[in-house]
Amino acid sequence: MTRLVYYSSASGNTARFIAQLGLAAARIPVRPNDPMPDLVTPYVLICPTFADGEGRGAVPKQVIRFLNDPSRRAGLRGVIGAGNRNFGTTYACAADVISAKCNIPVLYRFELAGTETDITRVRTGLAEFWGTECSTS
Repeated sequence: MTRLVYYSSASGNTARFIAQLGLAAARIPVRPNDPMPDLVTPYVLICPTFADGEGRGAVPKQVIRFLNDPSRRAGLRGVIGAGNRNFGTTYACAADVISAKCNIPVLYRFELAGTETDITRVRTGLAEFWGTECSTS
């Protein structure tokens, strides 16, 4: 069951992180004309930040396109942000933007392709997150 959705640009940092996690994940395509993944389960989004120095443009356009679909947005339960600490206050700020717009929690932040510690923390955190999810449907 796919409970992760992610976006990774040509740099591949987020894709490398996902590969290290070893969990099923659906990728939001880089090219605008490629089909978006279809989801039927609740999911967590992993999203890198592409902001200018002022934080503008933090959420990649393809992620915005993905979340603009109400049925896909309805399954979003949390967000994990990726970024580069060299960008200071805009580090992983796409997660903050998505969290505020979609009213979901930021679960974690990692830099570039993550570390072994990040991988362990995300695996453990996701297991706890999904294990404690409350069913209200």
